Amino acid sequence: MNPRAAILAALGAALLFGASTPFAKLLAGVISPTLLAGLLYLGSGIGLWLLRLIRDRGFASPHLAAREWPWLLGAIVSGGVVGPVLLMWGLTQTSAATASLLLNLEAVFTAVLAWVVFRENADRRIVSGMALIVAGGVVLVWPTAAGGLHGGTTLGALAVCAACMCWALDNNLTRKVSTTDAVFIAGTKGLVAGISNVTSGLLLGAALPGSVLLGKAMLVGFAGYGVSLVLFVLALRGLGSSRTGAYFSTAPFIGAAVAIVAFGEPTSWIFWLAAGLMAWGVWLHLTERHEHVHTHARLVHIHSHSHDQHHQHTHAFAWDGKEPHTHEHQHEPITHSHAHYPDVHHRHDH
Repeated sequence: MNPRAAILAALGAALLFGASTPFAKLLAGVISPTLLAGLLYLGSGIGLWLLRLIRDRGFASPHLAAREWPWLLGAIVSGGVVGPVLLMWGLTQTSAATASLLLNLEAVFTAVLAWVVFRENADRRIVSGMALIVAGGVVLVWPTAAGGLHGGTTLGALAVCAACMCWALDNNLTRKVSTTDAVFIAGTKGLVAGISNVTSGLLLGAALPGSVLLGKAMLVGFAGYGVSLVLFVLALRGLGSSRTGAYFSTAPFIGAAVAIVAFGEPTSWIFWLAAGLMAWGVWLHLTERHEHVHTHARLVHIHSHSHDQHHQHTHAFAWDGKEPHTHEHQHEPITHSHAHYPDVHHRHDH
């Protein structure tokens, strides 16, 4: 995927997820947090798997290597089971606008894990942007002089922050398997997380809502958690974890705008100060350009690709000339210079 398409995918994911947060806030008032998290993911899982079965005219192999399954399982548990429950509970304790802006911290946590644990490169511009986003988050969670948090409780805000950490781990683990079918990844995560959370919710005493509310929850989940995640995985493939997280951090502004304009939620100067700091940080990310001489080591892997400058190889089978196509292929060492992101072909030292 070329950088421009990857950026559009990340922004599309942000649009869908950001717009879903205020609607999830409305549903959180009438459906228990655990059950709602399950219904959101179940809607995404069922919808995406139906689309995949129709697209492939039956079940097709996801081309996922045995060593990659643990990464996918870890992503499902952290981002699909634990994270949504924390967010849904946090939404019951804080305003949708505040929660939407706090979701910017997902990008920060994603980047920190990518840099420290998964050794993804970072520069001064990206670090500065993350610092501004953190500052905005601190403004939102810091108690006011009256002893409360703007738009909710400190505990509620911390729950949203914890959800962001779960999704940050999810993002970095998903990057490990981002070369496989994005619909398979998102659909499988939705089914497993949905079934797990719905079961937990029912065991804890929650009752299934009526058909209208049930349909609304699953529709919000399909768009905001399902289609959004497919686009996010495609962006991870082309941009890497920290950059994708940076573009995705525009989601909270979309969610806050929907909450304010559509639902008339009140705001104060504290909210707008936080929004300004976060917007500045996002702008630094969006205007980054990374270019230098770099060397590609020999690499063998499998994913959907076209024969661009990084895919010049012969085929050991009869090829009909159609692109993109999927098969195991080898990259020979090459040294060159061009603008790039830490995608699946640019995971090199600096």
